[in-house]
Amino acid sequence: MSKIAFCFPGQGSLEEGMGREIAEAVPEAMEVYRVGSEASGLDLARLCFESPIDELVQTEVQQPALVATSLAVLAALRVRGIAPDYVVGHSVGEFAAIAAANSLDTGEAIGLVRERGLAMAEAARESDGTMAAILGLDDAVVEELCAQIEGVWPANYNCPGQIVVSGEEDAVDELIGKANALGARRTVKLKVSGAFHSPLVAKAAEILRPAVERVRFHDPVAPFMSTVTAKIEPAQRLAALLVDQLTAPVRFTQAATELVRSGANTFVEVGPGRVLSGLIKRIAPDAEIVPADDPATHDRLLDLAAVTA
Repeated sequence: MSKIAFCFPGQGSLEEGMGREIAEAVPEAMEVYRVGSEASGLDLARLCFESPIDELVQTEVQQPALVATSLAVLAALRVRGIAPDYVVGHSVGEFAAIAAANSLDTGEAIGLVRERGLAMAEAARESDGTMAAILGLDDAVVEELCAQIEGVWPANYNCPGQIVVSGEEDAVDELIGKANALGARRTVKLKVSGAFHSPLVAKAAEILRPAVERVRFHDPVAPFMSTVTAKIEPAQRLAALLVDQLTAPVRFTQAATELVRSGANTFVEVGPGRVLSGLIKRIAPDAEIVPADDPATHDRLLDLAAVTA
């Protein structure tokens, strides 16, 4: 029997006006922004619906805004009776995925994400680091380059032939030079404020840890696929994983591959943009991929859910 995986995007998927169309059409989606604003101390509806990208792009604002929008889209899906067989999130998207599995409520998830964003921004200010995307080389080749160069690590396994590395500025520059010499199709330094998903932001993990450990995680109603371990993980592991993910690489390629092996052949991108849809197309070319931020696609999902039931 085929199964549906809900996928929740991470930083970089934000858009001006994100979530407005669904929130104006579905009261339950608008309620997510109200609850999230109360939990985060931010006016998330204003930020998502009206703010320019320059204001949204700040880490401490972008993360709660993005997760709120993902959970607003999720609320609209729930109204239609559309539910996942699995949930997975890319980086900060894991908080939305865990909320989608009912292990956290909406307010708890967005409140934690606000604290995560603040912790990451503080750690980034105190460390000299950057990130770069390496396209067109095998994962093993990039891993070997990271092993050869002190101060740089694999950060995001996005899809076959696309890895993001993270580390000290000089080390990342050295890796870019070597990757180009080995025939990388493209190398791109990212516009980020720090070396996220690397040991250089360990301070963020320590700042976030007490807040995460105060939360009680409930058993997931849909299996949660971790992008830290690329395994289905239970409630008692979630707090540690949400802390570990700040310094560990995002293993999205491996997690999506495991979902396909577990029977998932429909992947629904629950949030703004089409970033994950593009990655999954590279990871699982035969999968059905549905972006859910457009209410017009929800009828199609109802049909797919009926087929997989």
